[in-house]
Amino acid sequence: MIQINSVASYLPKKIVTNDDLSKTLDTSHEWIYTRTGISSRHIAADDEFASDLALNAAKTALKKSNLDPKDLDAIIVTTITSDRRFPSVACKVQGKLGANKAFALDVNAACAGFIYGLAVADSMMKSMNLRNVLLIGSETLTKFVDWTDRSTCVLFGDGAGAFVLQNSTDNSRGIIATKLYSNGHEEKYNYLLAHSSLQKVDKNYVTMVGRSVFKYAIEYMAMSMTEILEENNMSIDDIDWIIPHQANKRILESMCKMKNFPIEKVIITTDTHANTSSASIPLALDDAITNRTVKKGDTLLFTALGAGLTWGSAIVRL
Repeated sequence: MIQINSVASYLPKKIVTNDDLSKTLDTSHEWIYTRTGISSRHIAADDEFASDLALNAAKTALKKSNLDPKDLDAIIVTTITSDRRFPSVACKVQGKLGANKAFALDVNAACAGFIYGLAVADSMMKSMNLRNVLLIGSETLTKFVDWTDRSTCVLFGDGAGAFVLQNSTDNSRGIIATKLYSNGHEEKYNYLLAHSSLQKVDKNYVTMVGRSVFKYAIEYMAMSMTEILEENNMSIDDIDWIIPHQANKRILESMCKMKNFPIEKVIITTDTHANTSSASIPLALDDAITNRTVKKGDTLLFTALGAGLTWGSAIVRL
């Protein structure tokens, strides 16, 4: 099975609280927190980009795995906020690490990107007999928000999370299943027109129809979790922890209520991370491991929805 050998993360040093935002926006900590569950977020520096965040997370993940970059067969980065249109963030990380044997590619599935990346890595490692793959979710969405629009700018933060994945003959743990979905008919509800954090252009902002995204996130994530469990002859009782995309605490609460999933099993980091798009799942997992909430041998259920619309779930035994 394809196993998660190590998990690591990186968060920019700058922290912006809701009270900080209230100094320039018509908002307050209470207004933001009651609607989102967010209290603060990490903000990348002006000269800090997705590849920089990814590189930091990657170095820590490799150190935890006692791997040299030259041991890597591939590097996959999930991001919608790459430094430039091209080259890929993954290629930049590959070059900076000196991972000369590894091929590199980016995956763009917005907030569902890390689950897409996990599915891609799982499939490629099995079909190509790859031994060591570095999977990174890295986002700098705060470079793409309108800081005068309280309906969007309060939601996002920056960060990166990384997995070292290894191909093993041990079938007691690893990636049990992944399931992906898309609905391109709904692309109008969440999009970004421009795409370069190095070049400022007009309308370089995230656009989101909040109520529609809220509704689809609850419905589609709940549906994908139910289907992947049923297809693998499992129930929610077989899952130790649900680790969802950290978009909005109210979404997660409503999702659990819809399917009668226990909210006590859900790892939630929206309070201090905000929405870090495809980086949110590995960031949340690393936080939970660090806090000794999640431990080796636990069975995890990942789920996410992103622009596209894209969504999906994965079951992993750590």
